[in-house]
Amino acid sequence: MLLTRLLNACYHFPGFVYAAARLIEATGTIEVDVRPRRGSRPHCSCCGKTAAGYDVLPVRRFEFIPIWGYAVQLLYGMRRVQCGQCGVKVEQVPWAMGKHSLTKAYMLYLAHWARKLSWKETAKSFGTTWDQVCHAVEYVVHWGLAHRELGPLRAIGVDEIAVGRGHRFLTLVYQIEADCVRLLWVGKDRTTQSFEKFFTLIGQELAGKIEFVCSDMWRPYLDLIAKHCAQALNILDRFHVVAKLNKALDEVRAGEARRMVREGYEPVLKKKRWCLLKRPENLTDNQRMSLRELLGYNLKSVRAYLLKEEFQLFWEYDSPAWAAKFLDAWCTRAMRSRIEPVKKFARTVRAHRELLLNYFRARKQFSSGVIEGLNNIALG
Repeated sequence: MLLTRLLNACYHFPGFVYAAARLIEATGTIEVDVRPRRGSRPHCSCCGKTAAGYDVLPVRRFEFIPIWGYAVQLLYGMRRVQCGQCGVKVEQVPWAMGKHSLTKAYMLYLAHWARKLSWKETAKSFGTTWDQVCHAVEYVVHWGLAHRELGPLRAIGVDEIAVGRGHRFLTLVYQIEADCVRLLWVGKDRTTQSFEKFFTLIGQELAGKIEFVCSDMWRPYLDLIAKHCAQALNILDRFHVVAKLNKALDEVRAGEARRMVREGYEPVLKKKRWCLLKRPENLTDNQRMSLRELLGYNLKSVRAYLLKEEFQLFWEYDSPAWAAKFLDAWCTRAMRSRIEPVKKFARTVRAHRELLLNYFRARKQFSSGVIEGLNNIALG
């Protein structure tokens, strides 16, 4: 069949032969049988040395790069070897690694498209799952780290993304310098143990040369950054700071709206959520009119909104000293507002004051904007 000739020309593996290919119309799949070349000896998957055959396992399926819109699967019965050094082991095959069902070529292909599309769009386009795309990206990242010099890292950003249902997270670390923006590492879960693996991977010498780290306020992140990058400026993620303030404002609005309905007042806060949360320049004409009417009421939600908009001025400063004066004054006003969610946010800001001011000490060179953009690509 022409397909087997093409595969031999493009993806030839010494010691193996593409025996036959067939189209399974019911599933839209092309199955390709792979067999060992006559006289070839298998390699031990542990030490890589050739060894005598022991037995043959049932046929396994390996996903290959789709062709003409059809999924392609390589079918091969893995041999076990009698290795004099390692004992009885499954053989090593050149197109796959370990128990992965994806071939190396397919993982490289998926990872290439995952740079251009979101991971969700990549999975949908090639008939696979988000998890498989994630495994492909992990494989390429680990391969890249093992086969090249990372070089000096000046600025990194760390964040997490939620995947699937339930509380499942991936920890992502990026290099976020002006001339180099790339994904450095993907770790499963959002735990101290998971993030610690990144510093184990790069080593203490490389970690000690990092000058800037962007992160959110999660305490395990902050503790590990302080431990391994003691000399670096830890810059708090502006996106998460603003999100916390918006959450406080929304909590005030929701609580006050319920109280007004319960006490029989006019429900002036009904359908006003986005009028309060969106920036003024992003409001529609109708939302702008609604906000103008709402600001005429003496409500906690209105006072919280004004404090929220005033806090945006903090990011406009250039001098760390003047930014610190503004921040201290704003926190004082917030604590006197008698609005508990806003007071809670002010206490959080005071607890992380120096980390917030690092944004200005770094001369606004680094922020979470790049990180959030890359996270959106991963999430799709």
